[in-house]
Amino acid sequence: MRHDDHAVRPFRRVLIANRGEIAVRIHRACHELGLETVQVYSEADRDSLPVRLADHAVCIGPARSAQSYLNGQFILSAASMFKAEAIHPGYGFLSENAGFARACEQEGIAFIGPSADVIAMMGDKARARAVAEEADVPTTPGSRGTVGDPIQARAIADSLGYPVILKAAAGGGGRGMREVHRSEDLALQYENAAREAKAAFGDDAIYVEKFLTRIRHIEIQILSDGENVLHLGERDCSVQRRNQKLLEEGPSPVLDPGLRERIVEAAVRLCRHAGYRSAGTIECILDPQTGEFYFMEMNTRIQVEHPVTEMITGVDIVKEQIRIAQGDKLGIGQADVRLAGHAIECRINAEDADAGFAPAPGVISDVHWPGGPGIRVDSHVYPGYRVPPYYDSLLAKLVAWGKDRTEAMARMARALAELRVDGVKTTAPFHQRLLRSEDFRRGDVHTRFVEQFLREAR
Repeated sequence: MRHDDHAVRPFRRVLIANRGEIAVRIHRACHELGLETVQVYSEADRDSLPVRLADHAVCIGPARSAQSYLNGQFILSAASMFKAEAIHPGYGFLSENAGFARACEQEGIAFIGPSADVIAMMGDKARARAVAEEADVPTTPGSRGTVGDPIQARAIADSLGYPVILKAAAGGGGRGMREVHRSEDLALQYENAAREAKAAFGDDAIYVEKFLTRIRHIEIQILSDGENVLHLGERDCSVQRRNQKLLEEGPSPVLDPGLRERIVEAAVRLCRHAGYRSAGTIECILDPQTGEFYFMEMNTRIQVEHPVTEMITGVDIVKEQIRIAQGDKLGIGQADVRLAGHAIECRINAEDADAGFAPAPGVISDVHWPGGPGIRVDSHVYPGYRVPPYYDSLLAKLVAWGKDRTEAMARMARALAELRVDGVKTTAPFHQRLLRSEDFRRGDVHTRFVEQFLREAR
């Protein structure tokens, strides 16, 4: 039976094809649902917390991701060996790999996410733009589909007016993107973007968009069982560096009720049009000066920052993902979704912010996580844990909830002061400085705010 047949078939055992804090998060959801877990791990993660929490664990290769967490055949073999009915990919790695999702379908193993066809459609940024346009969702002015060469890209850019941004059609995480401020620079930046896209994604297709400045990054959390499509409100992810998010919050401090309704309605309309089924996120850019918003991309997976939404809605998004993959219908309607209070998430990375956010791997000699009212910590770290140099540097997600933004900020400041991670440098001191910033406290930030903030702090 194919995963997209939608018949109810309860799982007994789920394989977790990821590592770190998201693997821990998935274990907890599975165990609360009464499901056994199978943890795959690389040699570098042999002593990791997800391995300790799992009912079953199996090493699938060396430390390098290409030989372990990105090796779909090894992961499928492990699922077959342990008779797992489903695979949860988490985020990153194979979570948005249509080929892997299709291989799961062919093996009769449920991929906890949307169908391979939908992943392929929404994962191609140019195709996703076209789908958004069909659904009458605003898109940033730009090329209709990908461009064939630098000459065509330059002609489109000249017509749009500078600055423009070149984006990899298969891209994500800020890779395969280049800003161009002058016509004479376009050819070189096109080649650079295409080369990076080819190396990162195996696809050098590029499209062109008008580059908007001082924008906000707004994303809408979606849950859909294929018939009932819900939004769980929005998150504001404007605090980022080099297109990598550092802090997220919800709801956005700049959306009025009318604009919020327009954005969430557009997100729901797009997911219905795409035939989306699972948890997913519609990402938009917002021009606060005009109140105009534009579809940017869709993430067909769980987001790193999903706890923000869970804190303000009380909905367990990971459990809902699993239930939907089993063929269950959502047990709630849009009227049942109630947004309460405000939540802020700080990503605690093993990085030295004073050294340009340089990675800081090493052994954590001791750790103390904060607690108290409104505080949540998602982490895989423990005293004695060795932070490997091979993967993302995320150590923990520190989340604070309050009845309003002021209380959430106060609780986050208190939690950051309580936090202690000994043995490696972390981004916690950066977040403490950020929370003291008057601009941040007013909610007056944009996607280039961090660069400006760091310059002014020197």
